[in-house]
Amino acid sequence: MSEAIEVIVDRQAAIDEPLLPSLTQLTHWVGCVFAHHPDDQRLEVTIRFVDELESQTLNRDYRGKDKTTNVLSFPFESPPGVDLPLLGDLVICHAVVAKEANEQNKSIEHHYAHMVVHGILHLMGYDHIDDHEAEEMEQFERELLAELSIPDPYADSPPLNSEHA
Repeated sequence: MSEAIEVIVDRQAAIDEPLLPSLTQLTHWVGCVFAHHPDDQRLEVTIRFVDELESQTLNRDYRGKDKTTNVLSFPFESPPGVDLPLLGDLVICHAVVAKEANEQNKSIEHHYAHMVVHGILHLMGYDHIDDHEAEEMEQFERELLAELSIPDPYADSPPLNSEHA
């Protein structure tokens, strides 16, 4: 790849929480994933941090699951003839991420990085519906997080529970 990929992250915080990742952190994490997507030179994503009510409402309305979840992924589908670099939206529930990080004895920063990488991979078409897809996606997550100097998120914890859209 001869040109650098331009990473554009729209960071939205619907909650007032000091532990949310910064735009710089998000751009770095997203850029790590986008670097493995060499076909596009400019990619955009929106990352919105929400409370439990918004997470539960979106999960119920779009996935039929009436409970909170850590990350929801909403891929952007461009209308025919419209070429936009928007990959999609991630919606991340801080309360769930903070609780999981605590339960798994991980830093919240590392767990946020994992949720962002995981969500971006969903936007890029990866999934974990069957065991083979789950293994492939989790291995790619491990490799990407290692590039970010973040330990294997699956080493001491169960795999994510397929609660992502």
